[in-house]
Amino acid sequence: MQKLIIPDEPEIPILPNLFTAGNLLCGFFAIMTILQGMVAGSTTQESGYQFQAAYSLYQQATYFIFASCLFDLLDGRIARMSGQEGPFGREFDSLADIVSFGIAPALLLSKAVLFSIPYPGIAWGIAALYLLCAGLRLARFNCMAMMPRKTGQTTNFVGLPVPMAAGTIVSTMYLIIHLYRTEIDLGLWKYVLAAAMVGISILMMSRVIYPSFKHINFTTKGTVSGIIVASFAVVALFYFPWVMPAVIFCVYLLYGLVRPWIARRWQVIIEARSFQQDNDKND
Repeated sequence: MQKLIIPDEPEIPILPNLFTAGNLLCGFFAIMTILQGMVAGSTTQESGYQFQAAYSLYQQATYFIFASCLFDLLDGRIARMSGQEGPFGREFDSLADIVSFGIAPALLLSKAVLFSIPYPGIAWGIAALYLLCAGLRLARFNCMAMMPRKTGQTTNFVGLPVPMAAGTIVSTMYLIIHLYRTEIDLGLWKYVLAAAMVGISILMMSRVIYPSFKHINFTTKGTVSGIIVASFAVVALFYFPWVMPAVIFCVYLLYGLVRPWIARRWQVIIEARSFQQDNDKND
């Protein structure tokens, strides 16, 4: 009888994958909180109270998605800095991302915004488009990461990264609902958010180049103006937590669109690269 041969277990670096697990769990908690918001909204008698009860839970779900963005930012950076990048971490990260930045935002936007559009089929279609593009974007990224690198190939992202897509649409929704927190109908804003979700879905599968900032580490040198801008952004994030996330994510989204028309010198400064890195990794 032939002996059964079991495939070798992959190496699993502990620290980076703990952050990826945090990403996945925050996505799961976001989905559970959204479901709680659905129940709270459907069981409350008064329509105004119904909106308020659901609003606080949707707000908590937004925080969980923001936390997922933070964990996702840290897991890859820790893996690169410790030399622990590998196929397991890449696959685990994509599985976590589809939950935290695919399913959770699609569910949140559907219930909080899209289902208030008069035509239910449009809401279903937009949410499905976003989720499908997020899944395809992650699969494309993994395939491109496994291919042999070509000379002069860019290390930046091709298409809007899924975490940034989720952060943009969720933070914008969070800002608008915060401004309309005493009203049930968001008016024309629900159509703006629906159109934004379609546009973000298309950007995820586009060929637009977005900076990855993978080169930034403890030895990266910045400019005085860059440090000042970053400091003001951090302070503003604490003072205006309902505004600054939307500003930061939207600026990143728009930067990718206008980047081809920005002078190379300014690209190097904005992306905190050295001119040597720019020449070595010219995109």
